Amino acid sequence: GNGASGALAQYMAALLVGGMERERPELPALALGTDVATFTAAARRGEFADAFAAQLRALGQPGDVLVVLSSNGRAANLVRAAEAAQEREMVVIGLTGAGGGELGRLLRDTDVHVCVPHERPTRVHECHQLVLHVLCDNLDQQLLGDEEIAT
Repeated sequence: GNGASGALAQYMAALLVGGMERERPELPALALGTDVATFTAAARRGEFADAFAAQLRALGQPGDVLVVLSSNGRAANLVRAAEAAQEREMVVIGLTGAGGGELGRLLRDTDVHVCVPHERPTRVHECHQLVLHVLCDNLDQQLLGDEEIAT
């Protein structure tokens, strides 16, 4: 993601690596673009819109999952990242808003699209954070079962 969506991507990576509410082994996750040296080197080889895609071409493996967050689905760098992930036979989970934009249109039947039906980015980001919590909680449930969470 870009901007606030990028911050949410970092937050999700932290939840996957560090856990949410239950103890579990770390899961491999990273937020693209957070390493400035790697990000700018990837952008320097082409253009900014290809920086995330370059990282995916270097790191992505078939069966990996790319979670793309965009308040409107129109950012060229996010669309190109999703295309690069699809070329590497990765699953793409697109969290969008405002109709989904080009990102929503390029997702395949094997991908997942959650589009928040709102135009305001702030409302979309709030809903995206909730969706990230649900995804991480469901992942923990799949890995650990239905045990109660200590409060």
